[in-house]
Amino acid sequence: FTELLGFNHAMNTAMFILSFQEVSPTSDENVTVMETTFNNVPVRIYVPKQKTERLRRGLFYVHGGGWCLGSAALFSYDLLSRRTVNRLDAVVISVNYRLAPKYHFPNQFEDVYNALKWFLCHDVLDKYGVDPERIGISGDSAGGNLATAVTQQLIDDPDVKIKLKTQSLIYPALQTLDMDLPSYWENSHFPILPRSLMVRFWSEYFTTDKSLTKAMLFNQHVPVESSHLFKFVNWSSLLPEKYKKGYFYNSPTYGSSELAKKYPGFLDVRAAPLLADDNKLRSLPLTHIITCQYDVLRDDGIMYVTRLQNAGVHVTHNHVEDGFHGALSNYALKIAYRIENQYMSWLSENL
Repeated sequence: FTELLGFNHAMNTAMFILSFQEVSPTSDENVTVMETTFNNVPVRIYVPKQKTERLRRGLFYVHGGGWCLGSAALFSYDLLSRRTVNRLDAVVISVNYRLAPKYHFPNQFEDVYNALKWFLCHDVLDKYGVDPERIGISGDSAGGNLATAVTQQLIDDPDVKIKLKTQSLIYPALQTLDMDLPSYWENSHFPILPRSLMVRFWSEYFTTDKSLTKAMLFNQHVPVESSHLFKFVNWSSLLPEKYKKGYFYNSPTYGSSELAKKYPGFLDVRAAPLLADDNKLRSLPLTHIITCQYDVLRDDGIMYVTRLQNAGVHVTHNHVEDGFHGALSNYALKIAYRIENQYMSWLSENL
């Protein structure tokens, strides 16, 4: 409404409202909480207070919010970090990154990547008592996107000697090419994250130019010269039959080359990690993917599961039949604790 009246960008208004859910970095009897920067990127750090002689697990967490909203300080993320510390006896690094509409891709990616590289230095790990052989990355929604993308990027980085042991992705957003997946249509008007809002988030990640939003809504944003990329996101071959539910794959309608020239980010593997080729996927660490039935992003996660399995990666898939996007952050409902339990149990066994 404020945007229509010309007062403020909708995402700025939403961010202002969300800011009332932020909590200060307060330590308690179990966890020491502090804020600092890793390579000039703000992070919130959670360290168990209990003394130990051994090195601890480390988990690097990336919050969601459509690349436009959220922060490590939101109550739900602060609570999840504390519960992770208590359950896993782990050090948690919860990263903040620059947000759209003020900042666009690749700023968000670069912030997360630079902070992670800083964390993966021996002197930083020593400072926080983290075992270099037991480090994982995790994130939800847009945070799952960023976690996936930086994990892929790390593989070929000669400056990073310490590698991630695990990645745990919670209803991640993984592809920008096809907005007509079965999950997009089935959950087109589902609360929390309808199709129109997800498309808006995607387009805001790259630009405030509404022409990209419009083209993505009509699924006519990919130019014909990029048609070869559709093989990586072809849901007719990558989704199990139970998720197709009578939908039939339509060949894409190609769009203008101008949009891709102006905003090449939406065809960049760092923004759409499902576009990674199989050679890149084969080198990925142990992977855990959580998807929810009532979520436009459901099929993104399931297609990634299929592609990782085909590439020989050890991947665990937890599909929540009664789940919806953002369920893990809704601690007022029992489903949040169920999903959290799956998540924590996998990390406990594998990290």
